[in-house]
Amino acid sequence: MKMKKYNATSIAEAMKQIRADLGEDAIILNSKVVVKKKFFGLVKNKSYEVVAGYDRIEKKPTISNLPDIPAYTSLNNEQQHIPSQPMKQSEEPAFAQAPQADSSLPSNLVKEIADLKSIMQSMQRMSTQSQYPDELLPFVDFLKQQELGEELITAISDELFMHYHKNHEISWENMQNIAKDFLRKELYALPISGLSYEKKYINVLGPTGVGKTTTIAKMAARSVLEKKKKVGFITTDTYRIAAIEQLKTYAALLQAPVEVVYNAEDYATAINKLAHLDLIFIDTAGRNYREAKYVNDLKTLINFSEQAESYLVLALTAKQKDLESIIEQFKDLTIEKFIFTKLDETNSIGTMFNLMIKYNKGLAYYTDGQEVPEDIEQPNSDSLLELFFKENLDERSS
Repeated sequence: MKMKKYNATSIAEAMKQIRADLGEDAIILNSKVVVKKKFFGLVKNKSYEVVAGYDRIEKKPTISNLPDIPAYTSLNNEQQHIPSQPMKQSEEPAFAQAPQADSSLPSNLVKEIADLKSIMQSMQRMSTQSQYPDELLPFVDFLKQQELGEELITAISDELFMHYHKNHEISWENMQNIAKDFLRKELYALPISGLSYEKKYINVLGPTGVGKTTTIAKMAARSVLEKKKKVGFITTDTYRIAAIEQLKTYAALLQAPVEVVYNAEDYATAINKLAHLDLIFIDTAGRNYREAKYVNDLKTLINFSEQAESYLVLALTAKQKDLESIIEQFKDLTIEKFIFTKLDETNSIGTMFNLMIKYNKGLAYYTDGQEVPEDIEQPNSDSLLELFFKENLDERSS
């Protein structure tokens, strides 16, 4: 038996190397995680060492193994002689490229080549799926359905594969526990809690339609009912009369004052009027914050001082790429934590984890309905993980 050792950044990458080198008949003999520490142990690099082998008789290709492609004797000399050129790494093999419409090749040969290309693409997709054992694929599919990021899925899948290879079996519960442990470590350093109640001004930012005003009402109601705080409101959302009236309705229920501001002078006056209160919630205008000019308008109107906490409200029903564009526009502002809304309107919450981990931001609340103040949750890492797997746990236990 021929054996060879491979080192890669992931099990999937190691499997790719093994297949390319030893073929599909290769057998994994041993695998382990290798952790190298640098800079006095502060930086850790993790890799995977896999020993694979195979024991088979090499077969030389024969004519019978080749596709049955008819010979064409009518090709001229230029068509028969195709010079050999080195292929760039980013290019596909020449036979995988479909001929152009004006090709001088016979039409039936063009069809043969197109069919071969289709078969190769199908085999490539199957190879990607077979990077992990069949026992792991339903769980990997679940992570994809939850829209967890590809890097996180790969890392979790590698952990699952290591457990499976060591124990030769793995239950659904084992897979969930391994995934939870991994995500818990990723979230460990992130602040997951509600308002700190250490600062007076609460800036609530976010694009249009995410439910900022309702979320502010829920936060304020909790502050009054649970913390006995005296609160007030400032709204800069003068673009929508309905938003002002909505905030005034909530404020009346809490017996809290509201100030409407149109410019920086109005803002300064409102701050002075509400100075005697414990907390001042600032409802900003909902705009398309993928455009930098609207963020700049906020900077000139609102005071992002050391006495303020700023929260960015994002809807889980939006596309992750769009949310990332919004977050990037706020990168020059100090955003303490995210608030995610509309959890009740989606079946996947992987985006929540993706954004928190990518941007190293914590989570203050998530909302799951329109009722004030009931439909708002102040989570911790454990409750978030339970939420991530809750629907699937219910299905598996039934």
